[in-house]
Amino acid sequence: MDQLKSLGLPETGRRAEESAPAAHRGSRAWIWIVIIGVLALGFWIFRSSRSKAATASASSSGSSRGKGAAGGNFSVPVVVATAKRGDLPVYFNGLGTVTPLNTVTVRSRVDGQLINVAFKEGQIVHQGDLLAEIDPRPYQVQLEQAEGQLAKDVAQRKDANVNYERYKLLYQEGVIPKQQLDTQQATVDQFDGSIKSDQSQIDNAKLELVYCHITSPLTGRVGLRLVDPGNIVHATDTGGLVVITQLQPISVIFSLPQDQLPQVYDRLRKGEQLSVDAYDRDNTKKIATGKLLTIDNQIDTTTGTYKLKSVFNNEDSSLFPNQFVNVHLLVNTKHDLALVPVAAVQRGPEGTYVYVVGSDNKVKIQQVTVAETTGGITGVSAGLQGGEVVVTDGQDKLQDGSKVIPNTSPTGNATPAETNASSTPSSAQKSATATASKTSAPRSGGKRQ
Repeated sequence: MDQLKSLGLPETGRRAEESAPAAHRGSRAWIWIVIIGVLALGFWIFRSSRSKAATASASSSGSSRGKGAAGGNFSVPVVVATAKRGDLPVYFNGLGTVTPLNTVTVRSRVDGQLINVAFKEGQIVHQGDLLAEIDPRPYQVQLEQAEGQLAKDVAQRKDANVNYERYKLLYQEGVIPKQQLDTQQATVDQFDGSIKSDQSQIDNAKLELVYCHITSPLTGRVGLRLVDPGNIVHATDTGGLVVITQLQPISVIFSLPQDQLPQVYDRLRKGEQLSVDAYDRDNTKKIATGKLLTIDNQIDTTTGTYKLKSVFNNEDSSLFPNQFVNVHLLVNTKHDLALVPVAAVQRGPEGTYVYVVGSDNKVKIQQVTVAETTGGITGVSAGLQGGEVVVTDGQDKLQDGSKVIPNTSPTGNATPAETNASSTPSSAQKSATATASKTSAPRSGGKRQ
């Protein structure tokens, strides 16, 4: 027993020494677990409080918007316009180039020295005005030579004719044979031919003298001088002396898609006169108004377009050859439509609609039928009456029944002639449109129908 006790005592001591560090490590682990748990609890509480605050704020904001959209105390500022009854022109738009009806390169028809240039570069000349002169002296000499030859042949013919009359008397008396009489008759006829040839030489010399004075073949504007005085010019020269371009009237050639050909062709075939407006390169300013002259006889297969030719009086010379223009061809006019700005018409699952402002400043969704849209103007054929007020800006904050604060544009109502020139350049159409401008209300947050 003593041995056993003596042997067990040291073992028990070692167990106690080994259990002490283990207990110490366990206590430290529990401390870290508690700390982590406290931090997790605090983070969870913080997140819960933030979520509740955000939910409350969103609920309050949604309630406020709901009241505004439902027509409560909150009113939405919008821009409005008044629909008016009128006519809406329908235009086909294309790109065109100003092309002169006539362009002439003036050339000399005789050879000689250029002694005088009677025009100024860029001058407007009329048909028959003197442009240049070729030295006429060589042709005057040729004329005198031809006249001298004519006088000689006339004298010889006279002598031959006198002899012929004598031969006739001698033949009647039987002095000379018939052959001699016939020979004299042929001599007279030969001189008749020579006289005609001389006369043609005289006429040719006179014509060449006329050609020495070069005149304008048409009325137009001369370009830059191509030959200076003192140079020798020839009838075979390819460059010419000057180029004259007709400006009044002048044409514009433009292209349209082939899908629009039937409408234009039908109008021309009926003999109707189609109006054409030419606008500047920016498509903002109308330059001139003319009429459609004709269309080409074929479609360009590479572009799918066809060419049309219009003519303009161009009395103020506002159209210049080879100028680029935007062309607006008036093909139709739709009558008795309710005219509103394009921004007033909205589109949804049920089709097109507008927000109509009632007398109580509450909006109502109203379905409409769009007949035509030209530039900034939309023509409504059904669903809208003239005089009704529609919303043109701020629709994204509206619902059916929303209360609004209507604001009109400071520029007033516009007509189709005053809208964007890209599609509505007519100035003679009897129509009206509505206004559009910026609104002071923010563009965020509402529900669009």
